Parts: sequence; C-alpha cells; structure tokens
Amino acid sequence: MDTLGLYISVPFCRSKCTYCNFASGVFPSSYMAQYIARVRDDLKAARERFPSIPRTADTIYLGGGTPSLLPPHLLRELFGTIREQFLVTGDAEITVECAPGQLADDALDAMLGCGVNRISFGVQSFVDQEAKATGRLHTRAIALEDIERVQRAGMRRVNADLIAGLPHQTTASWAESLSVLVDSGVDHASIYMLEVDDESRLGRELLGGGARYYAPATPSDDSIADMYLAAVDKLSQSGLAQYEISNFAHAGAESAHNNKYWLRQPYLGAGVDAHSMLRTESGAAIRFAATDDLERYLAAPGWDEPHHLLTRQEELEEAWFLGLRLHAGVDMRKIAAEFGSEAADAYQPIVEELAADGLLAVHNHQISLTLLGKMLSNEVFGRFLDMVEVPQAVTV
Repeated sequence: MDTLGLYISVPFCRSKCTYCNFASGVFPSSYMAQYIARVRDDLKAARERFPSIPRTADTIYLGGGTPSLLPPHLLRELFGTIREQFLVTGDAEITVECAPGQLADDALDAMLGCGVNRISFGVQSFVDQEAKATGRLHTRAIALEDIERVQRAGMRRVNADLIAGLPHQTTASWAESLSVLVDSGVDHASIYMLEVDDESRLGRELLGGGARYYAPATPSDDSIADMYLAAVDKLSQSGLAQYEISNFAHAGAESAHNNKYWLRQPYLGAGVDAHSMLRTESGAAIRFAATDDLERYLAAPGWDEPHHLLTRQEELEEAWFLGLRLHAGVDMRKIAAEFGSEAADAYQPIVEELAADGLLAVHNHQISLTLLGKMLSNEVFGRFLDMVEVPQAVTV
C-alpha cells in the first residue's frame, strides 16, 4: 500500500535568526488564522488537484518557521482537516518543530491531543553567547527545561538541532554543546554545518567580507569540518548512530518523514515554500512547490505552475544523490532493478573515481559516502549530476 508523508509549512517566527535562509519571518499574528485557513483549503483540494495522491498518511511534519507559535485552536483545526482528508495510520510519526522558550503549555496540550508524538527543537547551540549572537531568544536553561517538560508530558521522541560554525563558536564550546545534548536524553540529533549564502543576513556578510552579525567571529571552514567530525565521534559513542549526513538517532528513532525524502517516497507539502514529490498513475515522479512569498500565498493559495515531471534520467540522478545521503548508501542491485543494468553500469567509472579519491566506499553491491565524502558531499553529488539532460517542464 502506498503511503504519503504530509509536510505543513508554518512560516511565523518571533524573531529572524541571522543564519536563516528559509521562507519565514516575523509577521502579524493576525495572519495566522488566515494562513491556516488557506492551508486547510489546499489540503481539501489536493485530491482533486492530484488524483493519484495516496489516501493514507503515515508521517506528518509541521516545519517552519516556528509552528509551536500557533494558537491551540488553529492546531486543532489544522489536524482536524488533515484527518478528514487523509487516513492517518495509528502508528503515524507526527512531528512539530518548536523553538525553545516558545512552546506554551496549552499549545503542548493541544499537540498531544492531536496525536503529535515527536518534537524537534531548534536549539542550534547550548552556549548562551552563541545563541544570542545569532538572534536566538533562548538560553541553555530554557532549552533544557523545555526538553525535560515535553519528555515529562509523554513526548519520548525528541530531536535537537545544532549548527557547527556559529559566531564565537570554538572547539571547546562545540564540545560543550554536544555534551549537553547527549546528557539531555534526546533520542535524535541533527547536526548542520553553517550554510554561507546570500539568502541569510549572516551569509551575505560572510560572502561580502562584512562585519555585521558577528561575521568576523565565525569559525573557518577547516574548524567547522573539525566540529562536524567531533560530532560524528561524540554522538556515535553516545548511542546516537549516524544514519544520514546530518542526522543521528538511537536505534528505531530515525525520522520516518525525512527518510521519505531520501528514499524518494511520496510526500505532499502545503503552505509557503512547501515542496512536494508525488507519483503519477504511471509511476513517474512529479515535483512542485508553492510560492515562497507569504502575501502572494495568502492572495492565491495552492501550488505554483508549472509542475515538473521528472525524466527517467533525472530520477536516476536523484536515486544516486538522495540515496547517498543515507549512511547505508545506494544498493547497485536496486539501481539496476529500477533503471536497468546498463544505467547502473554507466555510473561505474564515476563510482570508481570517487572511491579512488577516498570519497566513496564500495562493499559488494553497496555504495556509500566515506566520512570525507560526507563533508564534501556537494562535490560528490555534482559528479552524479554531470550526465543530466535537463528536460522541459510540463504542466499536469
């Protein structure tokens, strides 16, 4: 039975972090009710718009932004519509992203009542100076109090995000954050290396050689790489095994929703800048997204045109660069079974070259990134994209 993952984008924040490059921001709270009403309309219209969409949902993910800022009644309305439109399995993984210090008791009660069984805290750093420098509003004490509070309420599935490369971060302070994370008892951790691009205020300063947002206090690329290696070592020794480039979990606590992305399983995104991947009745993959502009979305909800029907070549490329994100890597036998032995054989020279460079490991039929390959993953993925022939987008 085909199942679906649902992703609901909630773009509202209490403050905009300096490193953030997401379609989120500080908007009037009066927008929330209108926004959730629009998202609910999209969910109601989804089956008519996409006839081949699976009816059964086994993962739901509210991301942001800061979904925990939604008032309880809007959370209940949203989940009510989800359950009206989709058959949500009894064991569905239901995640809500929260910012430490921004999860009210009544919102937590509403989440539990709606079936939420997993919380993801955007901690980013347990060192107060680092959190403050990037615009985070919490302290270590607040973050730990919230983690303990949701665990005490019965939320056993808890993730904490950390970012390597924040201003003022040192090897010692990074080790401190990792130790606090491990001691907090969370069963999942996401470790990201700071992204430097012009979609964030800090990124623009770093690219332009500016001094705002403590840009000069940002660690070097080599230091960030060392922090990543330290995280892999520390978390693995503490029982949080790496199962994806940025994700670590106790056995059985891996994110089922995120695994859908990497395994190319169907998911529907609703809301601002929400992305989707569905299958047509013939089995072909189709990708589409909503606008990243809140005002535009409120004026014209739904998904942008045109949608993109992937060619078999593009699906093959995705099977490689998404599959390689997973610690287990890509099984060449599955590539051959889905795309044909000739397609699998065509990538053998690339695999051999990257293996010789120490970026890929080959064990029988299994191809995976080495630790060096994980740190240089974009370079590896680029090699698998060299053969792509870009097709025309189509409207369906």
